[in-house]
Amino acid sequence: MSVNKYKILCAVVEYGSLTRAAAAMGITQSGVSHTIASLEREIGFLIIKRGHSGVRLTPEGEIIIPAIRGIVNSSEQLKQLAASIHGVAIGNVRIGTFTSVAVHWLPQIIREFQKEYPGINIKIYSGDYSDVDSWLSDGTVDLAFVAPPCNGKYDIIPLSEDRILAILPKDHPMASYSRFPVSAFSTEALISMPESSDQHTRRAIEASGIVPNVKYTTKDDYAIIAMVENGLGVSVMPELLLSGRNYNVAALELDPPASRTIALAIPSLVNASQATRALSNHIKSWVEKNR
Repeated sequence: MSVNKYKILCAVVEYGSLTRAAAAMGITQSGVSHTIASLEREIGFLIIKRGHSGVRLTPEGEIIIPAIRGIVNSSEQLKQLAASIHGVAIGNVRIGTFTSVAVHWLPQIIREFQKEYPGINIKIYSGDYSDVDSWLSDGTVDLAFVAPPCNGKYDIIPLSEDRILAILPKDHPMASYSRFPVSAFSTEALISMPESSDQHTRRAIEASGIVPNVKYTTKDDYAIIAMVENGLGVSVMPELLLSGRNYNVAALELDPPASRTIALAIPSLVNASQATRALSNHIKSWVEKNR
């Protein structure tokens, strides 16, 4: 079976659409449909199902997609290894990240990396902690920024410690405090993220033995900041997310203090492609110089 067929299938799964997958692969939609049909005939069962909401994997497709992604990844590694023997750095790297790193670190990291490695293409997947963990485990990304602990077993490279801060409206009675007591979350209206997106905040609050007064819940970091600016409640944010911006909020260290570790996770550093290792090394050097 052609590796290109597997690449097309992975694109269909990623985009959830034959049309979008065709555009990404630079082929026609009919070409994508023909390829998927041919692949299903060779394998002997349906891999995808079409519906009003798009394209999804069948139960059988869910079982085989990790192996198919593994074949595509191995093909990419072989291409990169052959290029490195010729002294040429080429390839594709898919990196997972969460908002604060995507906004405050990645643009500078990628800009400097591309100057040194113009032949390496980078694709960014941005989501919450659980999204990133899932992408690592199913092979969607080659490496990712994480805030341990992670659910899967990966090679972890610690990069930096990032304080967790309380954010309050500037006219809040506690805005002038030097620290914000975690116990106050039991009475203050808390604007929170879903539990899967906010494990470090949950851990800090639970360690104090209180039940938080969660008033609003949203996955959007910047929506939370805007809600705090408008006096709808208080919240908790990583310091990195707040850095370099003039938000109309007061940011206070928690009492007791809390932090998260920002790290790089790679499914297997030994088996990582040349391009993935190059980006990993560049990220480590960049953080050491800029933290």
